Amino acid sequence: MNESDLKGSSGKRLKILHIAGWYPSKKNPVAGIFVREHVKATALYNDVVVLYSEGAEREIRSLYQIEDNIEDGIRVLRLRYRKSPIPKTTYFIYLWAMFRAFAKLLREGFRPDVIHAHIYSAGVPAVLLGMRYRIPVVITEHSSAFPRGLIRGFERVKAKFAFERAAVVCPVSEDLRKHIERLGIRARFHVVPNVVDTSLFSPPAARRTREDGRKHLLVVALLTPKKGIPYLLEALAQLGEKRNDFVLDIVGDGPNRAEYEKLTHKLGLQEIVRFHGMKTKQEVADFMKYCDIFVLPSLFETFGVVLIEAMACGKPLIATDIGGPNEIVTDEVGRLVPPADSEALARTLDYMLDHYREYSSEALARYAQERYSYQAVGKKLDQLYRSVLRQN
Repeated sequence: MNESDLKGSSGKRLKILHIAGWYPSKKNPVAGIFVREHVKATALYNDVVVLYSEGAEREIRSLYQIEDNIEDGIRVLRLRYRKSPIPKTTYFIYLWAMFRAFAKLLREGFRPDVIHAHIYSAGVPAVLLGMRYRIPVVITEHSSAFPRGLIRGFERVKAKFAFERAAVVCPVSEDLRKHIERLGIRARFHVVPNVVDTSLFSPPAARRTREDGRKHLLVVALLTPKKGIPYLLEALAQLGEKRNDFVLDIVGDGPNRAEYEKLTHKLGLQEIVRFHGMKTKQEVADFMKYCDIFVLPSLFETFGVVLIEAMACGKPLIATDIGGPNEIVTDEVGRLVPPADSEALARTLDYMLDHYREYSSEALARYAQERYSYQAVGKKLDQLYRSVLRQN
């Protein structure tokens, strides 16, 4: 789909049903936050409802249960369904329960103009519903499972079924689109990026004076191997042989935290590397506002939401030259380094520690606002919906 197809977004508010494969929950409040941000962007211009399946459980008495609440001003239906004792049949209970939840919305008068699924797995019931009720389907894909080569077998069948029957598929980066196509999937693609809340992530009102006089590096990440934290720690150890005017704050948690803390001590970095664990979004924003350089040493990344959050706070970026980040990080906003290359990362850190003040905080924040704000992405999605309806 070309940009010229998206012109003309004026008109009445549409009804958009978001069917989410990932979404924040009480059990996992950080899962699918970027999906919720897309939903909020949509809600600026249209009326939205979210339908999210929280998964199968053995202990529920009925075949399915629906929890219906208003969350952040948006109606969210959370669906749970019974896990079948018969092997390989639970998936069909899931699909049936999704149809029942949709029927509930229809009875209450909410018939969506467009169904917008997030993640290919949610695209399957979305496409089936779209076929049954003659409603066009848009699918946004975020998953790093595609570039990591993890979409195989039945998962590949589901992805191909959903994508090839959707009106439009919206990968969050051009790189992710290429990885989807390499699976032999043919669809109508239109890249739509992730979103940053620029009311929360913005430059600080004033520069904070630090007693230690050191420059602060920051990484915000789930502590798993794909985030490349060991390469960052090794780079700091190399850099520490040359200079000692920096510290690193690591915000986030995950299964490899203990391993990375042990490596920090092994490399003699315990005085300059600080693990802060999980933080709220407001706390993450505060860390970003008052760091000097943001670093993301990932090995796989379909986008990198934390990059645009840090940029919106006016901070220059260092990221790896992979997937989504190389579509965000230009010379005007930071530097790219090869993945899994601690020596190259050390050299770039050394350069940026001396030159980070050359980046305009206001220009970085404006760049993020113009491309990734609720308003920018919400308007792009609104235009996309209306284009799909015109062509349907």
